[in-house]
Parts: sequence; structure tokens; C-alpha cells
Amino acid sequence: MTEPSKDGLKWYEPILLSLLPPLAVFFAKSLLYSCREVEIIGREEAEAAINRAEGRAVFVTWHQRVSYQLRHLAPRGLTVMISQSRDGEYGARIARWAGAKNVRGSSTRGGKEALRELISLVKRGGTAGMLADGPLGPPRVAKVGSVIIAKEAQAPIIPVVWGGNRCWCLNSWDRNLIPKPFSKIVIKYPPPIWVHSDASRSEIEGFRRKLEDSLNEASKWCDDYFGVNWPWNKRKNA
Repeated sequence: MTEPSKDGLKWYEPILLSLLPPLAVFFAKSLLYSCREVEIIGREEAEAAINRAEGRAVFVTWHQRVSYQLRHLAPRGLTVMISQSRDGEYGARIARWAGAKNVRGSSTRGGKEALRELISLVKRGGTAGMLADGPLGPPRVAKVGSVIIAKEAQAPIIPVVWGGNRCWCLNSWDRNLIPKPFSKIVIKYPPPIWVHSDASRSEIEGFRRKLEDSLNEASKWCDDYFGVNWPWNKRKNA
């Protein structure tokens, strides 16, 4: 049995970390740029909110709907939170090749430090990207991290969801969606969410629920657009 190295990587993984991320991003972008965006709803209001906040913003989506954001949000140069795990190292390398910056941490390890780093970055006019139900769910249940960043940095939360007419739906915990080549894509931006700086704990919970509801409603709108109903709970073995 191969033992991991001191940094948690097996002996061959530095080679894989050099080769796999650029290849993965190349093939992912080749796939995503074959798709056609047929409608985008709500982007003007989102842009107005970002301008009002002098460039600060927290973009938020569901874990299931992250794949197409590699194309749609790539020009934003978002900073995303990625876990400190070995799998997270692959994710961090892929994010960099895709044009995103990252801070390392999760709800189980290094999360508070990563959250403070994101807050500081957004305060300085940066943009953060968050997966509302990451890193491991439960699916379609928003965590509070995005709300805390928005409150402390006084930046709008920008929910954004995509849907496609033809997708692969993986049997992962999040039922990750990947558009098939040459799919039609719609994108929905629900109204931006502003969290006032003196929000109480109960108000923060209210904003968290509002974010959760807006992402779920946007997901349904995207699916209804094409008359599909993509599952979001992992299929149990019979």
C-alpha cells in the first residue's frame, strides 16, 4: 500500500497536480463554450448592485450548478473558498487554471481564517464566489458564510443559477449538472440581497433563508424553461 507523503500527497500526485488541472480546464472549457446562452434574466439589476457597492460582490450558487459558471463567471476573476484537503488541492489548481483565485478552508478545517481572508478581500473591492451548500451539503440548504461576508464587507449577495436543456446529472451528493455539448443554456439572477451592517443573529438567519429560497426558485425557473426536472437528491441504491 502506498503511503501518503507528509503533505498528505502520495508520491505520484505532484505529477498529477501538474498535468491534470490544465487538461481538465481545457476539456471543460471546450465543452462549455460549445453551449449557447439563449436567455439571461436579471443581470442588469445585479450589475447595478455591484456598481453601487463600488465593485464589491459575493456571487453565490448551488454546488449542483457550478460547472457552467466556469464559463459564465470566469471573466469576473472571483476568489473562491476551497477546502484544505487533498481533493481541495486539485480543486485549487483547477480554479487557478480557470482564472479564479482561492483561499483555503472549509467548515471542518481552516474555515474561520479563510472567511476572514475573503471578507478582507471583498472590503478592498474584490469579488468572492461561494457555493451556498458546499462543501458537502446537505444539498439545496444554504449555509450562513455568504451572508456573513456580505454583512462584514457591505457587499451585495449576487445569486446566480443556470439550467440547460441537455445535461448529464451525476449521482453525487449534489447531483452535479454538466451540460452536454451544444446544449442551450439559460441563466437567472434573482434580485441582489443586501445585508445591513448591524444585522442581528435572527436577521442573519432570515437572510440565509432568503438566499436559499431565491436559489431554489431560480433553479426551478431554469428547469421549467426547458420543461425538465433535474433531480437534486442522491439516488439510493435499490
